Amino acid sequence: MKAKRFGKNLMVAVKIIAAVLMCVYMWGCGDDVSMRWSEERSLGGVVGFVDDSLVIVSTSRYWHEEVEPTFGLSYDRSGYAHPGLSLYNYRVQLDGPVWSDTLDNSRDDDFNYIRGQLSDSVIWGGDPKSEVSFWKIGGKPQKMKIKKLFDGCSVEVRYTTKLRPWLDGKILVMGERSVPPDVKGFDMDSLGNEYCQYGVLDTMRRTITYKKLEDDLKWIKKCDDVRAWDDNVYCFMPGEHAFEAVLLRNGIDTIDVPIKFSVGDFWGNVLRPNANLCDLVNSKVVCSGAIWRGGLSFYQNEEIVVDLE
Repeated sequence: MKAKRFGKNLMVAVKIIAAVLMCVYMWGCGDDVSMRWSEERSLGGVVGFVDDSLVIVSTSRYWHEEVEPTFGLSYDRSGYAHPGLSLYNYRVQLDGPVWSDTLDNSRDDDFNYIRGQLSDSVIWGGDPKSEVSFWKIGGKPQKMKIKKLFDGCSVEVRYTTKLRPWLDGKILVMGERSVPPDVKGFDMDSLGNEYCQYGVLDTMRRTITYKKLEDDLKWIKKCDDVRAWDDNVYCFMPGEHAFEAVLLRNGIDTIDVPIKFSVGDFWGNVLRPNANLCDLVNSKVVCSGAIWRGGLSFYQNEEIVVDLE
């Protein structure tokens, strides 16, 4: 008799535990649910520059949920949702952004809409291997499914780090392997011919084609960053001397930069040799005097002129 009663009690206990676990998993069977959103949006980080005075900053909204389940176990969860973009003037300290927009998607939407800047006013998100989004300032993100193709190689670029404007109106996809050997960008010859070095995203055909570098493009293996303007390919790469970099066009022409720098990268149409914010005007680099070292502070003459923190 005791054995039967024990077995019956055990089954009841198992059902109760299963119900509790189901409540916790589903986040929705509590007596009292308290959901709070922050009144102010949190600034994330710089994701791009529109021109010589406006910076694009990512934003999000913090939420916190407290739940009191039926069985007396309390728990909570929290996170950031409703991603957004804001434009700030980085030359003049203003009270707030000059423009903002946000998404009202579900807080459980795990699609990353803000991964980096593609062009002057477009932020890209997602993963070019499967589904990518383009968020143009003034509009909403546009998603598209992507089909993978291969040309002369069979192992894709595993992790996308940058999308850059490329030749023929297409998009250059740069990547980095996160497992040994730690090879960045295009310098993957040591891994064998089956390993692709880059991808070309065609938004019209909604395809990404993974490739090896052709002979006329092998020079970009040394680039810290690279992009195309019209029919020309521009590249920041190390120079002949230590701690000295150069801006190269088409692998032949050295473009004069009015400051000495050790590394450079592209942010939309803005060039950033070291921390200087510059423009390319009639094939000449013109620097604005504004400095961005990362974070949300901007300098001029070694003094903070704008602090967005």
